[in-house]
Amino acid sequence: INTENENDIWVPQAEIDAAVKLLLKLKVDYKQMTGQDYKAGCPPSENSIAPDNGPAADGADEDTVDPWNVATTNAKGVDYDKLIVRFGSNKIDQELVDRIEKVAGQTPHRFLRRGIFFSHRDMHQVLDAYEKNKSFYLYTGRGPSSEAMHVGHLIPFIFTKWLQDVFDIPLVIQLTDDEKYLWKDLTLEDCHRFAVENAKDIIACGFDVNKTFIFSDLDYMGSSPEFYRNVVKIQKHVTYNQVKGIFGFTDSDCIGKISFPAIQAAPSFSNSFPQIFGSRKDIQCLIPCAIDQDPYFRMTRDVAPRIGYPKPALLHSTFFPALQGAQTKMSASDANSSIFLTDTPKQIKNKVNKHAFSGGKDTVEEHRKYGGNPDVDVSFMYLTFFLEDDEQLEKIKQDYASGALLTGELKKMLIETLQPMITQHQERRKQVTDETVKQFMTPRPLNFKL
Repeated sequence: INTENENDIWVPQAEIDAAVKLLLKLKVDYKQMTGQDYKAGCPPSENSIAPDNGPAADGADEDTVDPWNVATTNAKGVDYDKLIVRFGSNKIDQELVDRIEKVAGQTPHRFLRRGIFFSHRDMHQVLDAYEKNKSFYLYTGRGPSSEAMHVGHLIPFIFTKWLQDVFDIPLVIQLTDDEKYLWKDLTLEDCHRFAVENAKDIIACGFDVNKTFIFSDLDYMGSSPEFYRNVVKIQKHVTYNQVKGIFGFTDSDCIGKISFPAIQAAPSFSNSFPQIFGSRKDIQCLIPCAIDQDPYFRMTRDVAPRIGYPKPALLHSTFFPALQGAQTKMSASDANSSIFLTDTPKQIKNKVNKHAFSGGKDTVEEHRKYGGNPDVDVSFMYLTFFLEDDEQLEKIKQDYASGALLTGELKKMLIETLQPMITQHQERRKQVTDETVKQFMTPRPLNFKL
């Protein structure tokens, strides 16, 4: 049933998502119980016995992607084409990249050129409106679970800053310290302190204080009646069954988790920020985020028309791989899984040399003869994110695949790219004072034209 078509029967997308998820789970359970694939009208024979070989193959091949877990068995990482189909989003194709270039009047960001931002919802609609001089605003966020952020955390912020600069629009950044308190074994005070510390790293990305509002949920929820009213509206229009289906909540989860999705949804609506937009509720929101956050906004897009608001548009990024390989995203709790923004040049060098998964062969002779595999090599993946020059990146890929470039040489290139980048970030962060953070986090009007 197409929820976007007014001629069809209307069913909330969240209910469809929940039903599909349940159906897929039941099929996997059926195969585990009977050892057979489910076929309608063909009940299992009485002597069917499930083979004792672990989980069903159907489930084993499925990538795990939700707001808290990302895992795949594929060394190349998550299959993003399958994920687009599963989540029902749209691929960012060359036509859309070209259109963004035309509307923005600038070369597309390398994240767009290289498919790092690979999926979208309603981006054409945003561009249509912008061409008619109807502005929009940006919303992204960060869950502050530790004091130090890693380079993967910078991806949405680097891209969001580019969008803010080229479209000259306001931005709101949500720090979900409440979420981290609900999900992690952390004190409320620590979560709020992490939010302030993370804000310093975010500010160091170069955002314009006159166009950017950063807020902690623990602070803003209590000071903004408009924001909380939208939270309550969303909560009234989403059932427990829907959030259970979308997010996998169980009966033993605390009620805070069940109600939290409404808090992440609320910044999608412009009148949640009266100090910026007044009472206007018609200004569309564009959300750049990693694809694992999409379930929150599928729910949001389902609720929006029922409470009289425009659906937010989205731009989804791929995951930044762990040093050990692309099977999982990085963890802030594992110091060796990533390059942290606090790492020294020596630590960066040691981590890359010791932990970065290689696509090279076992010996130099083999590598020279057969070449390496850049598709699974973490050093090459990292260069894809951070090396600006397209021609240089392509040459590195060809040289590595042909065997002309060795793994050690490739790692050296990555180290020489990361060290100055992290050092510069640290220098910018030192300039961010507590007063600067207070400026960004104070509710106030922003400079922009709607």
